[in-house]
Amino acid sequence: MNLSHLKISSKLALGFASVLALTLLLGGLALTQLSNLSVKTEQIATNNLPSVQYTAALSGLLNGIRRAEALHLLASDPEVKKLQETQIAGMRKQMDVLDAKAGAVFNADVEKNAFASSKKNRDAMFAAGEKMMELSRVNNASMAEDMFKDQVGKPFEAAMADMETIRDFNSSEADRVWAETQKVVATGKITVIAALLAALAIGAALAVLISRAITKPINDAVRAAKEISNGDMTHPLHANGTDEVAELLQSLEAMRQNLSRVVTQVRLGSEGVEVASAEIAQGNHDLSARTEQQASALEQTAASMEELSAQVKHNADSAREANQLAANASTVAARGGDVVGRVVDTMKEINTSSRKISDIISVIDGIAFQTNILALNAAVEAARAGEQGRGFAVVASEVRSLAGRSAEAAKEIKQLINASVERVEQGTALVDEAGSTMTEVVGSIRHVTDMMGDISSASNEQALGVAQIGEAITHMDQATQQNAALVEQIAAAASSLKSQAGELVNTVSVFKLDATQQQQYRTAPHAVAHTPPTARLSQPARAHQIAPPRAKPRAVAAAAPRALPAAAKALPKPAAAPSRAPAPAPAASKANDDEWETF
Repeated sequence: MNLSHLKISSKLALGFASVLALTLLLGGLALTQLSNLSVKTEQIATNNLPSVQYTAALSGLLNGIRRAEALHLLASDPEVKKLQETQIAGMRKQMDVLDAKAGAVFNADVEKNAFASSKKNRDAMFAAGEKMMELSRVNNASMAEDMFKDQVGKPFEAAMADMETIRDFNSSEADRVWAETQKVVATGKITVIAALLAALAIGAALAVLISRAITKPINDAVRAAKEISNGDMTHPLHANGTDEVAELLQSLEAMRQNLSRVVTQVRLGSEGVEVASAEIAQGNHDLSARTEQQASALEQTAASMEELSAQVKHNADSAREANQLAANASTVAARGGDVVGRVVDTMKEINTSSRKISDIISVIDGIAFQTNILALNAAVEAARAGEQGRGFAVVASEVRSLAGRSAEAAKEIKQLINASVERVEQGTALVDEAGSTMTEVVGSIRHVTDMMGDISSASNEQALGVAQIGEAITHMDQATQQNAALVEQIAAAASSLKSQAGELVNTVSVFKLDATQQQQYRTAPHAVAHTPPTARLSQPARAHQIAPPRAKPRAVAAAAPRALPAAAKALPKPAAAPSRAPAPAPAASKANDDEWETF
């Protein structure tokens, strides 16, 4: 049986079950021997010993009766004789009781025969004793004495011999049972000792096997734990079996492999961290230098932006004043347009009135013409009337003369009115043209006013934008200063990280690892890829660089060769601007930029 495939509980259960089985076996053997011994001792206690006791008691009573009969024979006083007879009667009753008890324990044929013979002899003795006491009561001493010796004495001796036979038989039976008891005890001792030795041997063997099956792998586990605690992970563990200790060894082996893998990865990672921290420290050093240059450039840019902000603000103020003047001119032009409109309306009214006057003159001319005709008719009638109509003819002539003059005056007035109407029409046309021109002028002035408003709004927005750009550049300057301080802190942290990485490498180097496994982990792909410095140096730079203002060219242009894109208005967005051809820069600055971009 291979104990390594059993659980520890099963092993312990097997050991305890074996011990319990051996204990039960020992108990069974002991109980068997005790049962045999009990049977033997029970025979002695319930048969032989009571038989001897009853025999002794019957023999004692029988001797007492014999002695009472002798005293009865020797006594001369009837009272004494009577007393002896009473005692004999009492002892016989006791013998009857003992006979009943003794008959129950006398089971052997020898005992039964001897007991029956004893009773027969006692009956004969008692019968002869009655006769002997009758002779003694009548003082026939000689015959009574002869009967006491012969007829009473012989049955007494025979009964005592029967009691002796029973006693000897029980004594020999007790000796035999005792001898058998001694044999049973000796056999029981040997059996119990043999079983005990066998139980001890089996228990010791099971204890050794179980303890070895448990302690050996535990010792292996302890040894492996000590080796792992000392940093030695080159010794693999071999687990045989399926018990808990084997599972412990398997778990320890898995832990050793995982720990070895982790330590290997930590060692490789710490080496990579050491290299990366060195590169980070160098990159931070370069970044610190470039950040200082950028801070200087931002200071100059901030000063230029302040000047530009002042100029833009002045332009915004001028545009605002021009907008105000344009608004005033627009107001004046609007009023002039209104006046011209009213003049046009007035000229139209005058033209209308002139036309009405012309119509009236035409009516007057018609009246004069009709009056002339009437006067002519009146003159004709006056001529017909002769002398009576001469005065009327004079009047008609005067009326005709007046009508002619009225017609001439009306004609002249009509000509004047027509000329005035023509001039009014020309004036109206000119006024209409002037009104249209004023309307166009007002519209143009309004358009100019709107454009000036737009220019003013744009100037204000430009002023605000320039102010925001200046504020943003100020914030950028502050942020750059903070970045410079932060870069210095990062450089210090990178140096500390480098030293800590070196300490970590030294710490991890305490562990002893399998060279094959270490090489396998070293060649395996890592979660964080390590980029060679040459590959990183080849990457193009994407950092935004700010061009100096045109008004004041700075020497900072060498450090910031790229112009600020138009989209840089949205300063919070750090998106990369379209790449432009950089201005010539020093070689050291270009190398620093490349290294920083790599970092």
